[in-house]
Order: sequence, then C-alpha cells, then structure tokens
Amino acid sequence: MGDVPALEENTQDPLTEPLRKVLGGTTAKVMAEHLGLHTVGDLLHHYPRRYAERGELTRLADLPLDEHVTVVAQVADSRVLTFNQGRGKRLEVTLTDGSGRLRLVFFGRAVHHHHKELLPSRRGMFAGKVGVFNRKLQLSHPAYELLDAGSGAEAVDAFAGRLMPIYPACKQLESWKIAKAVATVVDSLLATGWAGVADPLPAALRAERGLPTLPEALEKVHRPRTKADVELARARLKWDEAFVLQVALARRRLAEGQLPAVARRPREGGLLDAFDARLPFTLTDGQRAVSREIFDDLATEHPMHRLLQGEVGSGKTLVALRAMLAVVDAGGQAAMLAPTEVLAQQHHRSITEMMGELAEGGMLGGAEHATKVVLLTGSMGAAVRRRALLYLATGEAGIVIGTHALIEDKVGFHDLGLVVVDEQHRFGVEQRDALRSKGKQPPHLLVMTATPIPRTVAMTVFGDLETSVLDQLPAGRSPIASHVVPAAEKPHFLARAWERVREEVSAGHQAYVVCPRIGDEEEPAGARRSGGRGAESGDGAGSGDGEGGADGEGADGGGERRPPLAVLDVAGQLADGPLKGLRVAALHGRMQPDAKDEVMRRFAAGELDVLVATTVIEVGVNVPNATVMVIMDADRFGVSQLHQLRGRVGRGSAPGLCLLVSETPEGSPARARLGAVAATLDGFELSRIDLEQRREGDVLGQAQSGTRSSLRMLAVIDDEEVIAAAREKATQIVAADPELERLPELRAALEALLDAEREEYLEKG
Repeated sequence: MGDVPALEENTQDPLTEPLRKVLGGTTAKVMAEHLGLHTVGDLLHHYPRRYAERGELTRLADLPLDEHVTVVAQVADSRVLTFNQGRGKRLEVTLTDGSGRLRLVFFGRAVHHHHKELLPSRRGMFAGKVGVFNRKLQLSHPAYELLDAGSGAEAVDAFAGRLMPIYPACKQLESWKIAKAVATVVDSLLATGWAGVADPLPAALRAERGLPTLPEALEKVHRPRTKADVELARARLKWDEAFVLQVALARRRLAEGQLPAVARRPREGGLLDAFDARLPFTLTDGQRAVSREIFDDLATEHPMHRLLQGEVGSGKTLVALRAMLAVVDAGGQAAMLAPTEVLAQQHHRSITEMMGELAEGGMLGGAEHATKVVLLTGSMGAAVRRRALLYLATGEAGIVIGTHALIEDKVGFHDLGLVVVDEQHRFGVEQRDALRSKGKQPPHLLVMTATPIPRTVAMTVFGDLETSVLDQLPAGRSPIASHVVPAAEKPHFLARAWERVREEVSAGHQAYVVCPRIGDEEEPAGARRSGGRGAESGDGAGSGDGEGGADGEGADGGGERRPPLAVLDVAGQLADGPLKGLRVAALHGRMQPDAKDEVMRRFAAGELDVLVATTVIEVGVNVPNATVMVIMDADRFGVSQLHQLRGRVGRGSAPGLCLLVSETPEGSPARARLGAVAATLDGFELSRIDLEQRREGDVLGQAQSGTRSSLRMLAVIDDEEVIAAAREKATQIVAADPELERLPELRAALEALLDAEREEYLEKG
C-alpha cells in the first residue's frame, strides 16, 4: 500500500477530552457501553434525531388534545394528595390565564420540589403534551420556567419558541438525560468561548459554501432557536462528514498512484488476438469502451484500481477475461477470486469453454499461444491441488480461478499481474489485500459487481476505485417480465404460476424455484418473530458457500410469522403435487461440492426440468434454456438480491418470466418493495430504492469495514450534490498539499473521524 502519512493526535482540542472527566464515571460508562460515545466530540456529534416544538403560546381555552403546547399562565392553587394508602404522593396544580383552567400533575420524588416552586399567584411558562384525566385537561410532568416580575416579552418568546432536541437514546439513558449531558458540555465550552476547538474546514472553503464555524454549528444543532438554525447546522455537519471522508479517499488515491507496478501491455498477435478471433459474436460498444479503459490502466506503471459495474448478463466476465489474457500476453499471471465454490467452478467451466484450445497450454492439441487455466478450491483432492500449485509457481498456468483457498500461505505465484475479484459485496477487504500481497509488486486490481451502485455510493464507499459501467445487454438477451403473486389473497394466482412453469417446460425450457432456507436445519432462531429477518440463517452463511439465505428486510405487520419456506420441503411438495411428472431436483449450499456440481451439470445439460434452490444460484449460474423463476416468500429477500436472482432467467433467445410469490398484505411496505422490483429492470433505480429502505450504516458501516458507520448526518442517496462537491474540493486540496501540512485542523479531524480501524480499512481498499 502507498504510505498514507500517519496523522498525529491533537491533544489540545477539548473535543478529544474523555467524557468521564466532564460528566463523571457513571454517566460516561453508560454512554460508552450503550451508545459508543467516549469523548466530548463523540457526544457533540450525537445529533438530535428530531426536535419537539413547544409550540406557539396557546390560550387555555383553545388547548388541542395530544399535542405539545406552551402556555403562559398563573398558578391558582396547588395541593399534595396521597394515594396507595399513603405510600404514593401526587401534586396537582391548577393554572388559569383568564380564558380557562388547566391541571398540572407531578408524581414521585419531584413532588416536594415542585410544591415549593409552584406557589399560588406565581406566573410561568409551562410546556408539555396535553392529556385528559377524569374529563379534565392536564399536563403530566411539564417542563416549566417561572417568570419573575421583571421578565419581559423577550423571555416569553425565547421559551415558547424553543425547539426541544430529542436524542437517539437507549433504555439505560433517556433522551432528556442525554440532553442534560450535552447542555453541561456546551455550557462549559461556551464559558471558554470554544477555546482550542479546531475547525477542520479551511476558512476560504467555509466562506465559499456559506457555512457557519464548527462551534456555531454544534451550538445550533443542540440549541436551535429556529428551524433555520437547524438547517444551517445540518448543512455544515453534513459537509464535514462528506469532506473529511473524501479527503481520506483522495489521500489514498494519491498514495496508490505513486506505487510502482509492472505495466502489462497486450502483444500483437498474442493470446488476446487469438481469443478475439474465435469469438462467435462481436463485442458491444460498451464492452469495447470498458475494455479500452482497463487496457489503458494496465499499461501504466501504477496499479489499476477499477470497479466494473454491470447489470446481470451484461458480459462482465468476458471483459475481465480479456483483461486477464492481456496480462498473460505481457508475461504475467491473473487470478480470479470468486465468493463460492459453485461460482469458481462455473467461472472455470465457462472460461475454459470460451477459450477452447487456448486453455490447453502444454497439451497435445493446445494452440500456439495457449496457457493453462487452473481451478483452486478448498475441496479439491490433494494430488490435483499439488499439481495446480506447481503450475502456479512455475508460471505454466497463466490464469487461476478460485475461492479464498487462493489466499492461503502455501499458494505462490510466478508473477501475479492482475487480481479480479468477483462480487465485491461478498468479499472481505482483508481477503482482497492478502491476495494482492502475493505479487512481487502490487498487482493491478479489477473488482466486478453485478449489484449496481448509485454514483454517490460509489463515490463514498469505493471512492478509491475508478468506476466503469456496462449498461448495455449483449444482442440476443431477452427481456424479463416480472409479476407479484399475492398467494394469501389470491391462491388461484399461485396455482396459475405452477401452470406457467409446466407450460414453459412443455415448450422445452427449464425453471428455477427459489426458497429462503434449506430445511434440514433447526428452525432458524427468530423465524417466527414478527418482522424478523427470518431466513437469514437459511443457507448457513458461514458454510463458505457465501449464500446467506435471504437478506430480506423482514415482513410487515405484527403477529406470529410462519418459518420461511424451505428448499427440501418445497421440492418434495412440487414433485408430488403441481409439478408431478416433471424432473425436479434440489440444490443448496450444504450439499457436498461434487453432489452440488452434479446437480448443476444435469440442469445445465437439460436433464432436469425444475431446480429448487436457495440463493446459491444468485450469482454467475448461466443456463440460457431457463426461462422462468418462481421466488417463494419473495418479501424475505432484499431488493438487490431479487434483482440478482431474476437475472438468472431470460439469458437465451426466449423471453424470461419472474414470479415473486408473497403472502404479505397489499399496501404493506414489503409489498410495495416487491411492486418496485416487478416494475423496473433498471438495477440502478432498484439499488436507490434498496438504499433508501436500509440504514446508511449498512452502506458504510459494517458492510464495508466492520466498524460503526461514521456517517451520522449525511444520507448518501439524498446528499448527492454535497458528496460530489466534497470529492472535487478534497481532490484539489490533497493535490496541493498531500501531507495537509498547511491544514493541521483537517489532519486532526481525519484522526477523529476515521478511527484507527477505519483508516486501516481505507488503507486496504
């Protein structure tokens, strides 16, 4: 990796002060354990979730029920009453403002204190939610501020118009206790005029965007007087998040650009030309353009870092293979890393088929420029494995395809020039890094994903990778029609779905039926819980097969949910019921690799009519004769996953059909999600919908680095302009001052925002 300079910690900044020094040990411990807040800065960046308005001043005669109000009134009388045989006390206070009367009620320990304060004839402002008890309006435990004889209209306005921050809280620490802690911290900083608080934004940049200083923004977000204050504060804090992250990515891009790599230029009349000559079709314009971008990168003496996005079936594998052949032509080796054994085997099969005699290097009948294409997976026999390792070490194998078995220490390359990672979202950063370290110099890197990523997310999550997009489908690919099948409301629709499967099979085609879990396991924990993910243990995500069952967002509505449908149950029911007489087989991730391979081979060869499977078929499985897919319990899968699965049909010349079967009620969010998938084949549009329904943290937090998301204010989908502008500015600033020597505050902010783990994650890419 390029040396991104270490950032020194700025100990002078009061925002780095541990909370225990400011708030005391007990509160600080709860904040650290339950909210992940350790320093003054952490607490100040724990922003209000929303603001409750104390409301305009309201006459007692016009009080609306169930709303937050603020009234200015006078205490008419107050009395302490006992209940529960004298064990409990309650204070009742009657207010009047000349237009009507209102009762306040307090319970518990606070009774004595409030009784002393709320004396008859005292005037004050009282804020709370209007309730009703014994047919009388009342405020329970209201917030109040007493007005002295000297309090003028200003005090009334200031109190009445104030927005009350409501914080993300936990059972151990209510929002108002957090508000109190924030007030303590803000007061102490105000007392010193925010002395020593570093502002990461260069003043010129702040002025250019019309943003307040950091202290102003923090004060306004926690103590807004108006909604405009909140907007101004949010604009500044969003910009900080986007900008500091983009600076980190820009520094990384710069450091990467200075690393040495071997330039790999395809030679004329070599393997690539021979391969192109035997292709039975012409490349699409998109494939040509993306290949040019990749070849230009490979020809430089710095490592390529490119993300190749392509819709399911857009021909990403072909583009990646041409890049691998170019590297072999230039004397190097290429490795393709797949997330599952099934997919590695599939890639190996399709690549050797595409290459024909060009993949038979050193063998009788092999072509002049041929190389060896080897497969390396965890379940291979010892002898086959030894031979594959030997071919890699001697350089006889120009191309290797495998799972994470490729990363093991024993695997040595003769001259690794290119690493292709398939399905980025299933592959850990550490794994990519381990494979890259096997080159004598950093190899070039191409990351492929079939999950379309909106531009803003690509800029934020993969900001260190250049992006290429394949959005054209190759000629001969057919459109896919998608429909939602509401099984609970219209059972006859489901019966019709099975009829459609039979019709496709009798026309000589094949079908997939996808279920969220296998069925040979214990019922997944939480499967019966309302709204649970249910299927997530579906296919044993830890099985090394990469198919984590559904990543669905769960169902809507309460009540007991039945367990998700299982492959083994459904396969049996279909074979004995609606699909009786058809050749039905099951496929899932816990089958032995050779058994799994045999089922896939039989399906690909047309010896099976219907394949009942888990998401093991989600990526890479290519059977052009399969035209229909029925997804059971479709609501238990995520939007992107449904789109991926659907891409397995319509891969030949016959049109594809995808039926999304669900028992969720009409009008529920889950049904709306399925409707969105059925309505469009545009993966980018669907990924926007998907992201809008997930938390941002899923995009930037655990999903990427295993640490908590550093985004608290920024929404990657909504804040496109902010992210794009921040990236542009960050690139300019880093180009002019890579070490940020002239911007020590910005260096300190990087230290704070990108904690050690996250910085390391960015390092590894």
